[in-house]
Amino acid sequence: MNLDTLVDSIKNYDGITRKNFIRGATKILEDTYNIGGRTALGFGDDASAIDIGNDNFLLMAADGMWGRLMEGDPRWAGYCSVLVNVNDIAAMGGVPMGMTNVISVSDANLCNEIMMGIKDGVEKFGIPMVGGHIHPDTPYTALDVSITGLVGKYDVITSCGAEIGDVILVAMDLDGKQHPSFPLNWDTTTHKTPELVQAQILVMNKIARSHLLTAGKDVSNPGIIGTLGMLLEASGVGATIELEDIPRNQSVSWDEWLKVYPGSGFVLTAKEENVEECIQLLEEVNITTKVSGKIIYEKILKLTHKEQEKIVFDFSKDIIMGIKEEIS
Repeated sequence: MNLDTLVDSIKNYDGITRKNFIRGATKILEDTYNIGGRTALGFGDDASAIDIGNDNFLLMAADGMWGRLMEGDPRWAGYCSVLVNVNDIAAMGGVPMGMTNVISVSDANLCNEIMMGIKDGVEKFGIPMVGGHIHPDTPYTALDVSITGLVGKYDVITSCGAEIGDVILVAMDLDGKQHPSFPLNWDTTTHKTPELVQAQILVMNKIARSHLLTAGKDVSNPGIIGTLGMLLEASGVGATIELEDIPRNQSVSWDEWLKVYPGSGFVLTAKEENVEECIQLLEEVNITTKVSGKIIYEKILKLTHKEQEKIVFDFSKDIIMGIKEEIS
């Protein structure tokens, strides 16, 4: 395994580079996001957190489906619109409550395919789609879904809590398959029972309530390394991670595996004394979890493999999202 080739492929992966736009867009609103005085966590995390009193946060997130996914398999896109939003709430330690959508589509049959996929996702994850809006006269096709969830004010898992010396855990459900049309979609949910899939979501709430983590994110479009990079940016720290210590399904090459968008996968940080319990809880619901690295002071993300080491991101000059966040 040549790390130079692998790192170059990761850095140029569009799942990472497309995140570069976020900083510019959110900067326009950075002075206004807490205008109501109740925003505890704003831009840069998997979900925003609004303080609703009684020691509870309302979690809010939204995702839009990639155009190529909509064009290639609209039913799968509908399903994934549920999956990605539910995982955003789970990554924060929250319990998903309900979703709404905006569908832009002029073809009734295509709309039906999208809605059937959404129904599949709702039935699998057990979270209702309670409303939304349809644009029936647009020249394009698009699907966007928003979600809300609840988490205890003192339980929320953020991206900004990683501290120097913390252990990095990579947690992935290895029992999956690559989507036939989209090999970077690692499907771990369609062939499993709703009970197991929902347990994989709720285990993060159990971990949050036990205060076992310092930070966490669900593995999303940027893949495993890119997701870790966003967590490091948010926390203002760096990390070293060993390639062979990342859980992997051996049927997938390293180049593809580090870019997959899994049905269930998380990058987490924890104190050494909490690692064993955290691994046990995740593996009880079929999420293989390994200690893969360590949080360091130097603001770089370094990938190692045997005698090789390579800096993937130097955060003094490299940007993924470029957002360092704090919880209010």
